[in-house]
Amino acid sequence: MSATETRPDSATEQVPETSSEPDLSQDDVFHLLQTPRRRYVLQYLKDKEGPVEMRDVAEQVAAWENDTTVTALSSDERQRVYIPLYQSHLPKLDEEGVVNYDQNRGTVERTELANRFDKYLDVSKDVDADTDDEPEDENDRPWALYYLGISAFGTLLLGGVAAGLPVVGSLPAIAVGGLVVAAFTLVTLAQTFAERDE
Repeated sequence: MSATETRPDSATEQVPETSSEPDLSQDDVFHLLQTPRRRYVLQYLKDKEGPVEMRDVAEQVAAWENDTTVTALSSDERQRVYIPLYQSHLPKLDEEGVVNYDQNRGTVERTELANRFDKYLDVSKDVDADTDDEPEDENDRPWALYYLGISAFGTLLLGGVAAGLPVVGSLPAIAVGGLVVAAFTLVTLAQTFAERDE
C-alpha cells in the first residue's frame, strides 16, 4: 500500500449520513397494517399532537372493535385490547419507527414516518359518525342475504311439493328445481356485474 492510500477503516474516512427515519418498503407497510388493531392505533393517533396516554389509545381501539363508545366498554373489553397492545402491537410499531412508545410512562406518540400510513387508514371509522343508514355505494348490496333468501324459498317450495300442499304440490319438482337454479344464476350474474362496475 502506498503512502498516499488510506485504509478503509481509517478514522479520517467520512461516513455518509443516514436518515434517522427507517426506510420501509411497501411490503413492510402492508405487513404492519395487516392487523386491525395497529390500523386503529394509527387512526387514533392521526389527529393527536404530542404524546397520548396508552390507556386512551387502548380504550378507543376497544370501542371501535366492539362497535360502541368508550364509556360503554366493559372492563373485559378494555383488558382484551390493552394487553396485546402493551405487549405486542405498540412495541412492533415502535421498533419500526412508526410511533414512539414509552412503556414505562405509558405514552404513545406518532412519528413522521406514520404519515406514510395515512392514505391506507379508514377515516370513517368513528362510531359516532356512522349515522347514515343508506349504503355508501349503490353496488354495496347484502349479497349473502339474497343467496340465503333464495335457499330458504327454494327449500320451502321443494318441501311443499314433497308434502303435496295445494298449489305448489301440483308443480313438478324439476320445475321448482329449475326455478331455484335460475334465481341463483340471476343473483350471481347481478353480483358479478355490480362488482365489476365498482
